[in-house]
Amino acid sequence: MNDSRTDDAASTAQKKEVLSFRLGAEEYCLDILSVQEIRGYDTVTSIANTPEFIKGVINLRGHIVPIVDLRIKFRLSEAKYDSTTIVIILNLNKKMIGIVVDSVSDVIAVPVADIREAPRFGSAINTEFIAGMATVDQRMLIVVNIERLLSSDDLQLIDQVAA
Repeated sequence: MNDSRTDDAASTAQKKEVLSFRLGAEEYCLDILSVQEIRGYDTVTSIANTPEFIKGVINLRGHIVPIVDLRIKFRLSEAKYDSTTIVIILNLNKKMIGIVVDSVSDVIAVPVADIREAPRFGSAINTEFIAGMATVDQRMLIVVNIERLLSSDDLQLIDQVAA
């Protein structure tokens, strides 16, 4: 006799749930387990002498949360803030960080076997933050390793901003 709960657990273990979002014309995704909440872009308190990609901080229910604009971090076109601009609040290593994206699409269960290794472009282009590429329903998703993206130097800088 087959236990359907065992089959469901095995099928779930072979899929990775990701949150997909857009930056310009490209669609990215990150592990849903690092997402704490999704909010509209609101006023950010700027901090002097920080890199351009650190927009500032917000007060989120008593927590000071640094806000990083991924469009600037990825050196994409000029960042515009409007009604569709979204902030994804992440919980990384027990630290809250907000990332600004153009829009959020949906939560997708991506079969782990469908995540391919990211292409290598040599040393001229830093692809260290790309965990892989996945195709889901004719859509190409760039799988982001958010911990690698916000490198230890960036996280230290973000910690200083939050303090």
